[in-house]
Amino acid sequence: MEILVTGANGFVGQALCERLMELGFGVRGTVRRDEARLANGAGKAVVGVIDGNTDWSDALNDIEVVIHLAARVHVMKDDAKDPLEEFRKSNVRGTENLARQAARAGVKRLVFVSSIKVNGEQTSGHPYSEADEANPQDSYGISKWEAEQALHRVARETGLEVVTLRPPLVYGEGVKGNFAQMMKALEFGIPLPFASVENRRSLIHVGNLADALILCANHPVASNRTYLVSDGEDISTPELLRQLGVAMNHPARLFSCPEFLLKLIGSLAGKSAQVSRLLGSLQIDSGRIRNELGWVPPYTLRQGLYHSVGQKPS
Repeated sequence: MEILVTGANGFVGQALCERLMELGFGVRGTVRRDEARLANGAGKAVVGVIDGNTDWSDALNDIEVVIHLAARVHVMKDDAKDPLEEFRKSNVRGTENLARQAARAGVKRLVFVSSIKVNGEQTSGHPYSEADEANPQDSYGISKWEAEQALHRVARETGLEVVTLRPPLVYGEGVKGNFAQMMKALEFGIPLPFASVENRRSLIHVGNLADALILCANHPVASNRTYLVSDGEDISTPELLRQLGVAMNHPARLFSCPEFLLKLIGSLAGKSAQVSRLLGSLQIDSGRIRNELGWVPPYTLRQGLYHSVGQKPS
């Protein structure tokens, strides 16, 4: 099977391409610039900016399945005049354009990486599932939901099979963002005020996400289905810090601080969203993909955390 991976030089894309080639698949990765590096053995197609006018014809030649990772990603400080419109250019119109060209090129299936942000930002009382009504709260989440709807239209009109995955925070070796900042704080021994936080959050290791994507690329039952995916081992912020600290050999230095004070400090510092994620819960029920496709994550949470810091569990 020849598989096209968009965003192949990104964090998830690199792990996915490497795993696909290990399994013997033919892999072609798309990048925006020719100088971008891909996993050894992967073909490369330069497509430039991804929007409603991108020409995918060369990239799609002889491709059977597309795994679409490329997107304008969530950013904390967005200086765009109209952030939603900027997200729509790539994430909605760019995705629909790719799907329609893929259908015309004879591609059988497109696997789309959406986001749990389509469901919402926090859970209370029960985890998110595929049955929940979409409730995106920011421009990124809205654009991913609109992209999902656009793909459903393309599937109905063309017969292209579409599979959608909504992951939570993806972590692993080379991760960036908040997860990397937590690791840096642990490395430098910075005391962190989260000892009394009692939240629960779902995560997914990059190797687990890659495995789920590959399964969805070829499993017959996955056609036109949406799946929420996670490691299946929800964890609190303080326990995550403690386990990461053990893996790094830099024990977490945690102390308690009232939640209202943490939120106030976050607001004053312009980091309300980051603080909210550290304090709030976001749990995923990944039962559908496990039951329908028989998916079992290859990495446990503990293994994934050790992998994130370049270590093997003892």
